Amino acid sequence: QVQLVESGGGLVQAGGSLRLSCAASERPLNIYAMGWFRQAPGQERELVAAITRSGVTTNYADSVKGRFTISRDNARNTAYLQMSNLKPEDTAVYYCAAKPDDYLDGVYLYWGQGTQVTVPS
Repeated sequence: QVQLVESGGGLVQAGGSLRLSCAASERPLNIYAMGWFRQAPGQERELVAAITRSGVTTNYADSVKGRFTISRDNARNTAYLQMSNLKPEDTAVYYCAAKPDDYLDGVYLYWGQGTQVTVPS
């Protein structure tokens, strides 16, 4: 099964930017739809952004539209989440996840370990 490892999290001031990366191994990334999720303390995990295998179709949570961009480089076996104009409410652990079909909804089967993003208020 695919192994996913996130990187790029950290502490950034409000209004700043970060780019998260999700590196895949053991399986080629291009057979999976990919999603970025986040979970803040005391809150449920939410889907932030998702992208189809080819990268042609994406969708976003309303809370991040216009600020976050999901992308992928299948040749590099890596997916990305570019986050701009960050807000304190974006503070959470961010996870990348994969599902072995091309539908952006549904159950994601494979998960990374998460990376912390903190935006102080």
